[in-house]
Amino acid sequence: MSFLSVIGISFCAIGILTGMSSAFQTGLFSGGPLSLFWGWNICSLFMFLIALCLAEICSSLPTMGGLYYWVCYMAPDYPALGFTTGLLYTFAMIFTGCSGNLSAALYIASLAEVGTGVTLKRVEVAAIAWGINILSGIINTFGTRAIGAVSKFNLWWTLGGTLFLVISLLAKAPHKNSAQFVFTDLENFTGWGNSGFVVLLGFLQAVYTLEGCETAAQVAEEAQRAEILAPVAIVSSVAGSWFIGLVYMISLLFSVQSIASVQGTSFSIPIAQLYFDAVGRNLTIVSLIIICSTQFFASITAWTASSRLFYALARDNALPFKSSFMSLTGGQAPWLGVWISVLVGSIICCAYIGSPVAFNAILSSAAISVMLSYSMPIMVRVIWPDSLRQRGPFHLGKCSRAVNIASLLFATFISVLFILPTERPVTALNMNYAIVTIGGMLLFTLLAWALYGRHHFRGPVKTVGIVEPASAVGGASKDGFLTGGGSEKVE
Repeated sequence: MSFLSVIGISFCAIGILTGMSSAFQTGLFSGGPLSLFWGWNICSLFMFLIALCLAEICSSLPTMGGLYYWVCYMAPDYPALGFTTGLLYTFAMIFTGCSGNLSAALYIASLAEVGTGVTLKRVEVAAIAWGINILSGIINTFGTRAIGAVSKFNLWWTLGGTLFLVISLLAKAPHKNSAQFVFTDLENFTGWGNSGFVVLLGFLQAVYTLEGCETAAQVAEEAQRAEILAPVAIVSSVAGSWFIGLVYMISLLFSVQSIASVQGTSFSIPIAQLYFDAVGRNLTIVSLIIICSTQFFASITAWTASSRLFYALARDNALPFKSSFMSLTGGQAPWLGVWISVLVGSIICCAYIGSPVAFNAILSSAAISVMLSYSMPIMVRVIWPDSLRQRGPFHLGKCSRAVNIASLLFATFISVLFILPTERPVTALNMNYAIVTIGGMLLFTLLAWALYGRHHFRGPVKTVGIVEPASAVGGASKDGFLTGGGSEKVE
């Protein structure tokens, strides 16, 4: 696999087009353009530091299969850390897939209103999300061979779609905002009086969008000179996404006609109103189709992620019912993991029926769970600096410990920030339910280790003679790109 192939997969895993479009309103209403522009650059800087930390590990362990296996290798005497990382990353993929499928449903609902004037009820939007979940499950169960082709197509569709949207916005918007507006305008629809805190709340859009760089590590075994190519791809994908995302964001901010109009929209996803005001009905339909189809292609492979992680954890004796989780269809798909993902994702989508604010909570849950997964191998490096027994050709030298500490502090800060209330006064309808989902995830992980994991899990096992699922064993991103697994027992 060439360098461009690896970096392309990682770039699409980050998902500039889908992530930024779906989460744009979180920054627009919490801090406005000031929060979006400066938050994007600040978060991109720290996500770049996290990418450097992960790249350094990947260069030393280019064939170990990612976060779960890195932690098991670096801390073999503490299997609880590897177990926790595996479960956290599995939950992260479920939340990420759920957020992507619900986003696709919101784009479909917005398309229906733009095209026909019919406004769908929240229960109807949730039903569309359930349908996308089920369709993704069917394809993952019976159409495994098509998933790789969809992923490759989505790379070029994402790049071409982003270029089309940027040109359309800048060419068709009847009014272009001033640079002062784009870089300094503060908006606050949250009810919070502290402007600094409001701006911080808007960071969700940037963090949610920029997650996914670790995907390059999952295809490292297929790359030449993996110890160099994979870590460079991890870092380059964040740097490239930083720049391309900045271009897309600036085009959105220069083209937004009225923030109040976007905030008061009847469309299911607020960015549809931004496009409607800026480029008109017909181009809005085209633009939403591009974004929605990109998200749909991602949703097809969303459950490929968690199902492979369920398989890997069961294989390594981290889950009960091992034979059931390792049971494969004729297309070599771990069907039980697929349909557990579908079921859990559909249950989470039900929260949207109660309140549209639940969508932001699902985005927060996805962002937090991924950040917690990133923090595990970085935390091991901070606590045990010598845990990476041999440096690879890509390393940070004397800066390594400082970069790891800064990255861990940022991941911790973000994980706390995104569970805080996003609106005041706090009611049952506008509460940030991310604290419930993340709390439940952590409690489940703790109980799973106490009741089962500590008695059975010792680390990744050898896979000689074991039939592995089709594609890579591991996870996928919010944009639907496959991630890998590992195969060696950690001694």
